[in-house]
Amino acid sequence: MSKYEHLFSPVKIGKVEIPNRIALMPMGVFSPRLMNHDGSYTKEGADYYVERAKGGTGLIITGLVPLIPGSGPSIVNDPESYVRNQKYLADQIHKYGSKVFIQISALSGRSSINPGDPAPSALPNVWDPTQNNREMTVKEIHQYVKWFAIGAKAAKDAGIDGVEIHAVHEGYLLDQFTISAYNHRTDEYGGSLENRLRFPTEIVKAIKEVCGEDFPVSIRYSVESKTKAFNRGILPGEDAEEFGRNLEESRIVAKKLEEAGYDMLDCDNGSYDAWYWPHPPVYMPKHCNLKDVAEIKKCVNIPVICAGRFDEPDVADQAIAEGKIDMMGMGRPLLADPDMANKFKEGHEDDIRPCISCHFGCLARIFQIDYEKKATKDICCALNPRCANEDRYNIEKAPVKKKVAVVGGGIAGMEAARVSALRGHDVDLFEKKDHLGGVFVPAASFSFKENDRKLLKWYNKQIQDTSVNVHLNTEFTKEDTANYDEIFVATGAHERKLSGEGLDDPNVRYAVDYLIHQNIKDQNIVVVGGGLTGCEIAYDLALKGNSVTIVEAMPTILNVEGLAAANYNMLRDIIDYYHINVLKNTTIKGYQDGKAIVEETIMNTPNYNERARQFSLNGVQKVIREIPADTVIISVGYQSDQNLYDEIKSEHVHLLGDAIKPGNLMTAIWGAYKEALEL
Repeated sequence: MSKYEHLFSPVKIGKVEIPNRIALMPMGVFSPRLMNHDGSYTKEGADYYVERAKGGTGLIITGLVPLIPGSGPSIVNDPESYVRNQKYLADQIHKYGSKVFIQISALSGRSSINPGDPAPSALPNVWDPTQNNREMTVKEIHQYVKWFAIGAKAAKDAGIDGVEIHAVHEGYLLDQFTISAYNHRTDEYGGSLENRLRFPTEIVKAIKEVCGEDFPVSIRYSVESKTKAFNRGILPGEDAEEFGRNLEESRIVAKKLEEAGYDMLDCDNGSYDAWYWPHPPVYMPKHCNLKDVAEIKKCVNIPVICAGRFDEPDVADQAIAEGKIDMMGMGRPLLADPDMANKFKEGHEDDIRPCISCHFGCLARIFQIDYEKKATKDICCALNPRCANEDRYNIEKAPVKKKVAVVGGGIAGMEAARVSALRGHDVDLFEKKDHLGGVFVPAASFSFKENDRKLLKWYNKQIQDTSVNVHLNTEFTKEDTANYDEIFVATGAHERKLSGEGLDDPNVRYAVDYLIHQNIKDQNIVVVGGGLTGCEIAYDLALKGNSVTIVEAMPTILNVEGLAAANYNMLRDIIDYYHINVLKNTTIKGYQDGKAIVEETIMNTPNYNERARQFSLNGVQKVIREIPADTVIISVGYQSDQNLYDEIKSEHVHLLGDAIKPGNLMTAIWGAYKEALEL
């Protein structure tokens, strides 16, 4: 028996029994490789979910299935085809004892990237606030209700255990209808709370009518909007008035949704205006929604799921035991490690590959376009290349055992060593320092990156468990190449240095040095470089009571490819909240007498309407400024170290990670994984 007896006890949603209290949260899986035109999943898409059921997850809630018929995938494009194609998903998940709910979506309203999509009222579009989404007609509302019933019936006929309605949650279309700040209608779908809830109420009643009262219907639900204005979120701990749904109203709404016929509330917080709550980045605290969700549980008698950086089984087990929630919801953690539930149950928590809340492989990727295929990219995981690739990226024994050297003990090197060893090769890992981890060790040192440090522990354990021969404090030389059949060079990158008068002063430091020591408090600090690392350093410094200025050469900060909007928006709100000054189009020229000497390029930046901002224009000017700075921290990127590779390169020598080009964790892990699979 597991030590988490409450977490691994059954629970009923309506009359459907779930074997344990762990649920996979819905995440977007709608690329053409994974979803058919009829809204069902291809075999590869279904196998992604089946892998999580195989790993012990009790309830699988799929990512949203679009409702609106047309050229894109939709559950009502061809219900008969959907039923045939979706049976594989249901049958395979049931084979492992799990249950599956399909999430059906009314889509986005003002949260759509297309301002032409309908919203409850004419509202500013989230992504382009200069345009308004139009008001939805009553005829359209009635049509959506019919489509929901058709979709739910198709899911039931396919053997699916229940459906989840998407969503009175996250500022999507149905959520906008329920909130007075977004719903300005004067007909039967606006005004009073009862009217604002009419749309989701009609949906559940229509589904129950065609599917029967015993067919469970969940609803994705945001307890609070955590929003203070259009495009403005409320940070954890920030004292601000709620613009959307507050906790007081939420208690009433939750009860009314239960009375309408919903069988479960799948809860977290947030909206598209505060997107970092429903998709919490690393800067959000663990189980950030538990307190609010527990308040909702007091108001209803139906099961309640809590999600949001919720990967600690002891916290979940206690919350369930105390009646605060009924189920533990996990999304991204189950992408990083699909066997997490079984590892919880069996007491193998040290073997769990932790999610680091980076969003590079999941949330950001599903909105990226593969221009060769002219389609959105597949969901995946930065840390786990097998995610949604269960039929392609399996680690299998190599046909010929080889002697393999891996040079460099950073993440790319450790991944190559791990996979090579699992494939049966004899692996030596060479690291010139006295520890493994490379630049990820200082990168993981922020107080808010506890899961990054867990990932380092996981890699070190995997290296030990796979019997990789580790050689610390050891330099690999050209003469060593003769001892190996294949060599991976993962020598990483070194920090770019800047030249200028006084930039060799002891008070001018570089990012890695600061991250290792983190010994600055109550100072005036200038951070040179407004990339992701520079902005995170600025945040960390602000948390320690420092006054911080970011100096960035580009016209904007956070120019990071693949960065999710949730992470970007939260960092921007953090910068505002902590009064971090940002100087753009600015470079550092020197440091003297406790001041950073910077040069700002001022240009004729237009106003909001793309017209002149002042009477007489200045053209391009270079302005020298002096900024008080007890310390300057330089974070201007990395340069690849290819010295060894250039010395020994051949067809049996493979370059990996930052040694190819400085990148993120996803590029390092995926590149190393694929190279090692082909060895």
